Amino acid sequence: MECNYELKNGCLRILVPRELDHHCATGLRQETELLIEAYHVRKLIFDFSQTEFMDSSGIGVLIGRCKSMNYSGGEVMAENMNERIQKIFVVSGLHKIIKVYTKEEEK
Repeated sequence: MECNYELKNGCLRILVPRELDHHCATGLRQETELLIEAYHVRKLIFDFSQTEFMDSSGIGVLIGRCKSMNYSGGEVMAENMNERIQKIFVVSGLHKIIKVYTKEEEK
């Protein structure tokens, strides 16, 4: 799994890999938690611009990060989702706990 991270002013942006499945979910979860704790992240943004597939393990990673960020008073957002990922968000209920930005909206 290869994830790219960008940290700026307490905001961590994660460029989610092409496939967020069981094989990369554990690594993403661990790396994200380390960065959140080490840099006192207040805003977490998942960038799905390269993501084509996400399974229940990926959904679990997102839910877990929401819980940890909510506990510390932070916020979680998602952006640049294709139709498939948007559908997964709606069916799983993620759209109710994660603010979703479209290309037209400003953060």
